[in-house]
Amino acid sequence: MTYVDYAYADGAARITLVDGDRGNPLQPESAAELLAAVLRARADGARVVVLRAEGRFFSVGGDLSGFAAADDPQALLLDLAEAAHRVITELVRGDAVVVSAVQGTAAGIGFPIAAAADVVLAADTARFSLAYAKVGLSPDGGGSLLVHTLGLHRVLRLALLGDLMTAQEAHDAGLVARLVPADQLDRATDEVVAGLLAGSPEALAATKHLVRQAAEPAPETVLRREAESISRLAGTPSGQEGVAAFLEKRAPRFG
Repeated sequence: MTYVDYAYADGAARITLVDGDRGNPLQPESAAELLAAVLRARADGARVVVLRAEGRFFSVGGDLSGFAAADDPQALLLDLAEAAHRVITELVRGDAVVVSAVQGTAAGIGFPIAAAADVVLAADTARFSLAYAKVGLSPDGGGSLLVHTLGLHRVLRLALLGDLMTAQEAHDAGLVARLVPADQLDRATDEVVAGLLAGSPEALAATKHLVRQAAEPAPETVLRREAESISRLAGTPSGQEGVAAFLEKRAPRFG
């Protein structure tokens, strides 16, 4: 099965999550495909990388059904976290300007992956969720790095209370650069990409690195802490109960 589509033309690489019928969940196989696409964009010399998705969801986050069925959910989650974190690190550290086009809900690890872009575009149908605590887990994929963009207490609200952030709220908070009607997202993305490709690649790359280094000088350290935390929690009774309750569509019974 193919989880990710890759296309390159005229300096722009377009990476699309294509498991839309299932909500584009992240699992080791899909994370590996996503990483391969990001590395291919670098090998192709892409100056702009576009992340987008098919279906109603940008991504529902990690594949909880896969976690529940795994013989060793801690090892599975650690493998997934490390693969996803390498994707994020490559996007952040690379010279290409990364643009995400969020058409639907970006939940769990899908949220920080979308937010790892240098420029986030969103349809008015987009939503953002960090509701890890509801399934007995902690944020992953750079969720805690969102403090740099959204602020401490907004991230705590999203992570602890499980609130959904609307596209308008994300725009008002500075996360989303352009907010457009859903049927105009592709056109808005093309316009932003064209503008970036018309600029100086050296100047854009230097600007990206200077600004990112000022905001998050060592993202790898944060990502490693997150991977260790979510992997540990996956082996606890609360983590197992949270995932089971989500899959069974019932309220969790935490101790």
